[in-house]
Amino acid sequence: MSGHSKWATTKHKKAVVDAKRAKSFAKLIKNIEVAARTGGGDLSGNPTLVDAVQKAKKSSVPNDNIDRAIKRGSGQEAGGADYQGITYEGYGPGGIAVLVECLTDNRNRAASDVRVAFTRNGGQMADPGSVAYLFSRKGVVVVPKEGTDEDAVMEAVLDAGGEEVNDLGDSFEVLTEATDLVPVRTALQEAGIEYDSADVVFHPATQIEVDAEGARKILRLIDALEDSDDVQNVYANFDASDEVLAELDEDD
Repeated sequence: MSGHSKWATTKHKKAVVDAKRAKSFAKLIKNIEVAARTGGGDLSGNPTLVDAVQKAKKSSVPNDNIDRAIKRGSGQEAGGADYQGITYEGYGPGGIAVLVECLTDNRNRAASDVRVAFTRNGGQMADPGSVAYLFSRKGVVVVPKEGTDEDAVMEAVLDAGGEEVNDLGDSFEVLTEATDLVPVRTALQEAGIEYDSADVVFHPATQIEVDAEGARKILRLIDALEDSDDVQNVYANFDASDEVLAELDEDD
C-alpha cells in the first residue's frame, strides 16, 4: 500500500498549489449534480451527495454554487446536463496502467480529449479490460491527524469494515471494501473523529517502481488528462520512493 500512500500524499501536495481552481470547481459541481440526480436532493437521505458537498466546501466552492447544483441535479431548477460516466483505459510511459474516469455530456469530446492526452505524453489508449483487472474498487477515507492517532482510527473502523490504516504524513488513509465505505465513515463520525474525504476509488493491486524521470513522465500524462473538463479522476499503478519524491519536490 506504500505506493498508493505516497501517490496520495503527492497528489494532495499538488492540489494545494494547484492554480486551476476554476476547473476544480467545475468538476466538484458536476459531482454534486450527478449525486443529486441519482439519489435525490435531500442530504439526510443521500450519503453520496453529502460527500460531494463536503468535498466542494473543503475546496472553498461557494455555497450558492453548491445549492444551485443540487437543485439542477434534483430537477428543482432547469439547466442540468445529462452527464454519463465513462471509464477509459490506457498505458502511460514505461507501461504504467492508467484508468481515467469521466463524467461527460459529450462522449465524443471526452474520448478525443483522453486520446490526445495519451498520445501527446508518451502513452496510448487500450481496449476495455486491458488494464482494469489490475485495479479493484476500494473505499478510501482520509482522516486528518490533528486530534487523533492511528490506534484510535483503527479501533473506530475495525468492526465497520476498515481493512487497514496507512500513515500519509499529515493524515491517515483508511482502506475499506467499496460497500463498506458508508459504515466506516459513519463509525468515524460516531467516534467523534473528523474526516477530510470519503471516496470509492480504483486501487492498484501492484505498483511499478519508477525513477525520477519516469515519475515526471507519468505525472505529465496525468496532468494532461486532468486538464480535460470531462475527466474526474485518474488512477495509475506506479510507485515512487521517498528519494524520488524528494527530487520531484526540488523541481517545484
